[in-house]
Amino acid sequence: MSQAANTGIEKRPTPTASKISLNSRALPRWAPLAFAAVAIALGVGIGVAAGWRSHTQWGLFSALLFVVISYVTTTVVENQRQAKDRLVTSIVWVCFLLAVVPLFSLMWTTVSQGIKVLDGYFLTHSMAGVPGIEPGGGVYHALIGTLEQVGLATLISVPIGLLTAVYLVEYGKGALAKAVTFFVDVMTGIPSIVAGLFILSIMLMMNLQPSGLMGSLALSILMMPVVVRSTEEMLKLVPNELREASLALGIPKWRTILKVVIPTAIGGITTGVMLAIARIAGETAPVMLLVFGSQLINPNPFQGAQSSLPFYIWEQYKIGSEASYDRAWAAALVLIAFVMILNLVARGIARWKAPKTGR
Repeated sequence: MSQAANTGIEKRPTPTASKISLNSRALPRWAPLAFAAVAIALGVGIGVAAGWRSHTQWGLFSALLFVVISYVTTTVVENQRQAKDRLVTSIVWVCFLLAVVPLFSLMWTTVSQGIKVLDGYFLTHSMAGVPGIEPGGGVYHALIGTLEQVGLATLISVPIGLLTAVYLVEYGKGALAKAVTFFVDVMTGIPSIVAGLFILSIMLMMNLQPSGLMGSLALSILMMPVVVRSTEEMLKLVPNELREASLALGIPKWRTILKVVIPTAIGGITTGVMLAIARIAGETAPVMLLVFGSQLINPNPFQGAQSSLPFYIWEQYKIGSEASYDRAWAAALVLIAFVMILNLVARGIARWKAPKTGR
């Protein structure tokens, strides 16, 4: 029993602490918005007065003013501790905006430029018989080529990458696992032109002709390490207790991996696959080397030259006319929409296949 209880004296808060808590001041919740408005107004005003023509300069100066105003005002009104907290929070918000603003600017530019010629005719016609400097034509042949090449690359790389990740996490030990991990890390940063040259050398040795399949083989080389690394990290996040519980019931290890480990990590695995698809969907160099491009519709990826959306964009931009620029922007918008649709589908599949939670 404490000394206060023995003496019968009740322990009460000191008057000094109560006085401090009652007299402490705090900024309102809308204070950051007010700081931002003042910083933007000052940044624009100083930029105009100084003759700065670049809006980027105005924005960067306004961001600096926002951080300074937040810190100084919080120090004066509240205290040094809260000022440091608001300083870090302001820096986080500024960095977030610096990352988001270029993304929205890119999206706005692509949509505003690409919507000019993007219609049903553009999506259902090829460039066969259409001069590059003249209006008209479409992207259908390039869209077919992209779907087939990316689809074949996915069919090749996802099973191999998934099984490799399972080996590294569940079975791999010793020198072989370390060697595989090392080479996967090296392959993650391999340039696309190197993968294209590797497949090109095989084509020359075996006297093979350009086709969509050859491009898919090069794209699968680029896609495979991304799938391996992302899947490996997702499998490592699965709690070992789930594996141990399954094994304790007498279930074989391969069935535990198939029915417990992979379904638990399926959301992250699907996201990693989508990142890998987005990584290869915009590659141009392998298509230039191995597929050669074509103005005609070729639905057969195993024979003959094909086009793709990245190759089509480069091809149209190289022509240099106003009509070709419009087609290039429209194709870029189609490519962005293609990646976005794939991500939405992947999220739906991940949510559908994810293990159900409940009481």
